[in-house]
Amino acid sequence: MKMDIPAPTLMQSLQRHQRRNALAMIAGVALLIAAMALAGSLGAQKLGMATSLRALFAPLLPVAWLNDIPAWQISLLQQLRLPRIVMAVVAGAGLALAGVAMQGITRNPLVSPYTVGISPAAAFGASLAILSGATGVAGAWSGLYLTVAAAFASAVLCATLVLAFSALRGVSATMLVLGGVGLTYLFSALTASVQFVATEQQLAAIVQWTFGSLNGSTWNEVAVAGGVLLLGAPLLQWHAWALNAFAAGGDDIAASLGFAVGRVRTVVTVVAVMITAAVVSFTGVIGFVGLVAPHIARLLIGGDHRWLLPFSAIVGALLVLLSDMAGRLLFAPVIIPVGIVVAYVGVPLFLHLLLSSRHKAGL
Repeated sequence: MKMDIPAPTLMQSLQRHQRRNALAMIAGVALLIAAMALAGSLGAQKLGMATSLRALFAPLLPVAWLNDIPAWQISLLQQLRLPRIVMAVVAGAGLALAGVAMQGITRNPLVSPYTVGISPAAAFGASLAILSGATGVAGAWSGLYLTVAAAFASAVLCATLVLAFSALRGVSATMLVLGGVGLTYLFSALTASVQFVATEQQLAAIVQWTFGSLNGSTWNEVAVAGGVLLLGAPLLQWHAWALNAFAAGGDDIAASLGFAVGRVRTVVTVVAVMITAAVVSFTGVIGFVGLVAPHIARLLIGGDHRWLLPFSAIVGALLVLLSDMAGRLLFAPVIIPVGIVVAYVGVPLFLHLLLSSRHKAGL
């Protein structure tokens, strides 16, 4: 007598899916650490991977473990290369987290920190500061931080306008997106107007900033941007179930499951805005990561935001880090801004994953 083999239960399928996602997370973290070590070892002065890796984890190792490394190599890594590497990780992770949160809360796959106006607003704030001569006020450092403060304030102002505009119609996702698109065009036009009246030197500084670059990253900048990311990431993770509800069925489903739609949307949006503003204020506009990294992560591990949020951060960090490495090395001694390279690296990868997964993703 032929016996039917019972189909796998729902719980078994769920456990397999979770194990697969856990393995993907572990592999992603390992790949990110390896990429960071590789980035530290490559440059005009090549160093060993082991040396780079030990310098990367120097705060966790006994001082004696670094005694055999020449002092100039430690200084090169810890003062020049590692701040840039860690800033790349912070920027990529922060922009990816902001992107996946905004896409989930609006149910719109085309939403990112750039498309809702935050990055263009930061570019306008920085451009205005450069035009006003902030970079020449009270020394280079003070001028830099005045530019950063102007970019941050402008990004926050844009987010406030988006939330205020959408609140007039009940904080709907559609109004949030449309308001952001309108402000994107507005701030882009304002930045173009500033460029039109800027001097040649000011124009070069504005264009360099709007390209997005990690040149000159310092530990102080990493501490500020990384601190905001460390505060904001747990808040977004706390709302993972709410983001699942929004992504699955919109406001009605989320409300029926007991989530306060307006409060959740406001909290998630504000956190995403603060992370984005903290990143782009130091790095300039890196517009592609917040859009594509969540999609790459979603195609690899699915749409559960409990896994999607941290995995998107890993993908975003890898995307920015590898792009910056390519920009530093491929055309050395010329350094291509990371905001340009990230599109060249990300678009082919994204299209490949999209085409290979179109049936599974239902596209």
